[in-house]
Amino acid sequence: MTPPIDGLTIQSVRDGLAKKEFSAVELTTEALRFAESANPTTNAYLHFCFERALRQAAVVDAKVARGEDAGPLGGVPVAVKDVIVTKGVRTTCGSKLLENYIPPYDATAVIRLEQAGAVILGKTNCDEFAMGSSNENSAFGPVRNPVALDRVPGGSSGGSAAVVAQGTAVASLGSDTGGSIRQPASFCGVVGVTPTYGRVSRYGLVAFASSLDHIGPFARNVSDAAALLQSIGGRDEMDSTSAFAPLPDYNKALSEDVKGLRIGLPKEYFQGLSSETGDHVMRAVDVLKRLGCEVRDVSLPHTEYAISAYYIICTAEASSNLARYDGVRYTSRSTASDTLSDMYRNTRGAGFGTECKRRIMLGTYVLSHGYYDAYYLKAQKVRTLITRDFHQAFEQVDALITPVSPFPAFRLGEKLADPMEMYLSDIYTITGDLAGIPCMSVPCGRTAAGLPVGMQILTRHFDEAGMFRIAHAYERSL
Repeated sequence: MTPPIDGLTIQSVRDGLAKKEFSAVELTTEALRFAESANPTTNAYLHFCFERALRQAAVVDAKVARGEDAGPLGGVPVAVKDVIVTKGVRTTCGSKLLENYIPPYDATAVIRLEQAGAVILGKTNCDEFAMGSSNENSAFGPVRNPVALDRVPGGSSGGSAAVVAQGTAVASLGSDTGGSIRQPASFCGVVGVTPTYGRVSRYGLVAFASSLDHIGPFARNVSDAAALLQSIGGRDEMDSTSAFAPLPDYNKALSEDVKGLRIGLPKEYFQGLSSETGDHVMRAVDVLKRLGCEVRDVSLPHTEYAISAYYIICTAEASSNLARYDGVRYTSRSTASDTLSDMYRNTRGAGFGTECKRRIMLGTYVLSHGYYDAYYLKAQKVRTLITRDFHQAFEQVDALITPVSPFPAFRLGEKLADPMEMYLSDIYTITGDLAGIPCMSVPCGRTAAGLPVGMQILTRHFDEAGMFRIAHAYERSL
């Protein structure tokens, strides 16, 4: 008998297949049925890939029947954010411009998922072209937080976080440019990982800001998140920014003791918090102390400039990357145009949402003649200073612990009228992306209203193993 999908982990799927309690096809059929029936509640999936999922499940069953290893993710139902391309399956990026786009190739992360045996159920809703902090900017409607349906799930990977929290996928992939994995993970009460820039290939990830974009996993526990990263990480010749750094055994790191590790608390990250958020994070720090970690206060002095630098850099790169969506090739095209210029203008005017237009305009401005040095170049210099802050901090400590967000999930529509207030919700996550270091969100409690709170763990470049080691030790202690 197929078990309830919302209670499964990677290990329980592997065990069930090995013991012949269910087949991968049976599990996939039930997962698709459950996801499709539950989706109207949250709008977390944009579309399902029934044929592809069942075909992959049949491959897994054939391997099991032959006595072969079905892979570390064999038969595991996963979902993929709709900014990661999938061959033969619509990839919309949450935009009207791409509502009918069917890619001719798979992203490297998708290929590696299926090589590991995972079954891709469908594509998840997201802010348009990954631009947003609440998942309210999708052209196909907002996603609702399964923990509290009147609240946002966070953005831009809100759909990927929501399907894991709702139980309609065992794990999922999202993308992170300024906190778009960790913030939704915190708001939905799941684990979310942003790996080191270059650890996971960006080939097939529709670009928002190329120097900041990461692909990373969501899961219900640290072990599952580590297994996903193990499967999708590593060098890829198709991506020139993909790192040559060897991929360590993350599963081995999970069993290592944390006694003696030095944990830093950056003072700049504990200002302006809601009392409940700060209290939960500090209680988590106390747990790490009991496990033998040494806690120290540290400073990241250039943190106050991070929001300004980030929104200059990301909008500049966005304005360049989004220039390709002009109605000429694979996007939707305005038919009410007499000239080529009108076609460009009308296509982009009707196709892009408000937030995309805002960022394109900002980015074009900061890159324009006379303003490049004053804004973009200066922001890049600040980025270097922020990175240097982290390098200096990691000379004193092995990891940093901070909040993920100043507050828990806010209500739908609450911040839409004030873009600056929305941007400030990423204040604790954008620094990790600017520096390119690995960081993750781990659930560390709930508010009196039942809203999840996440703890952020940040480590040195390519030290995801150390990050998982701390996260898993904390998770096991609960």
